[in-house]
Amino acid sequence: MQTPLERELAAARRQTDELLQTVRHESLYERPIPERHRIIFYLGHLEAFDWNLMARCALDLPSFHPSFDRLFAFGIDPEEGRLPADNPSDWPRVEEVQRYNVRARQVIDQSVPNVPEEILHAAIEHRLMHAETLAYIMHQLPYERKQAPEGQEVVEVGQALPPANSLALQGEVEIPDGIAELGRPRDDGFGWDNEYEALAEKVPAFAIDRYKVTNGEYLEFVREGGPPPFFWTERAGEWYYRGMFAEAPLPLDWPVYVTKCQAEEYTRWGGGALPTEAQFHRAAARSAPSINSDFRHWDPVPVTADVTPEDAPAQMTGNGWEWTSTVFGPFPGFVPQPYYANYSSPFFDGAHYVLKGGSPRTAARLLRPSFRNWFRPSYPYIYATFRMVRS
Repeated sequence: MQTPLERELAAARRQTDELLQTVRHESLYERPIPERHRIIFYLGHLEAFDWNLMARCALDLPSFHPSFDRLFAFGIDPEEGRLPADNPSDWPRVEEVQRYNVRARQVIDQSVPNVPEEILHAAIEHRLMHAETLAYIMHQLPYERKQAPEGQEVVEVGQALPPANSLALQGEVEIPDGIAELGRPRDDGFGWDNEYEALAEKVPAFAIDRYKVTNGEYLEFVREGGPPPFFWTERAGEWYYRGMFAEAPLPLDWPVYVTKCQAEEYTRWGGGALPTEAQFHRAAARSAPSINSDFRHWDPVPVTADVTPEDAPAQMTGNGWEWTSTVFGPFPGFVPQPYYANYSSPFFDGAHYVLKGGSPRTAARLLRPSFRNWFRPSYPYIYATFRMVRS
């Protein structure tokens, strides 16, 4: 009988298997995002990571394909202007990768009762993180190169709702001065190295937008000369949203997906600022999670879709990650995890910023308050939203 963690691993595998099946076979060598690997890499990476972590690192089992263990070990995050230049012919055939995957799973499944629980947690969460990474990568594939999983709900984006005075939609929530509880204690279950140690930070009083900034609000900024978001397309003077499986007239009451640079330009225009990580924690402590998370939908839902008390900000967890103004860095007491030493520390470079909350494609177990996401400020492909604060 499977343990709860083994069942979680099986469920995470189903999630990524279904996602990879949305890509038509002939498109597995495409590179939808110039800064990322070709899709064929991710087909091998998920099993190679599990193999390297559980079979090689935890159990010291002999390798059956050392070259694939190395080839599919790590993703990439190149500096701006230094894009990968490999060709499809540089990668193995799909059938070879699939055979490697089958063998790796067979050996892992036979050995998994001996894998330490912390390693299993890491394998499950790594795969679930890639379920989101793969989604935003595949989002950039032309529609004819992918198809929605059979029988799975796909959000219809066929109608743009009227803004109903979009700026009046916002409103603010007053957050009194107090202590932000950041990070997590080491004895409080599994976490990644950048989540430790727990610390308390005093935060002065501030006001925060009740809702994420919407497409409708951002459209007013664009009409005044602001930069249009990556997920928008203009034709004949009309704006459209590029959804995962369909394009539609811009849904004005959905949160806008933007880069941090675009979010900052909007906040200057709107007279506010992005919240710090500590301010986000203070505000999120009063907010309930959105219904749009844990793979429930492919695209956003309206910012008003969740029932939220009037004195609390809405959707601070789910329906889109939220940019903060905080540079990604270690908390005091940071120690790299010995089995994944380069998970966080290579990105403590001053060039990545913290995002909090979660998106429609973020797994439930990654929605914990201490979880930290991070990206470069000009990276346009992620499901990242924002809201403003004012002192």
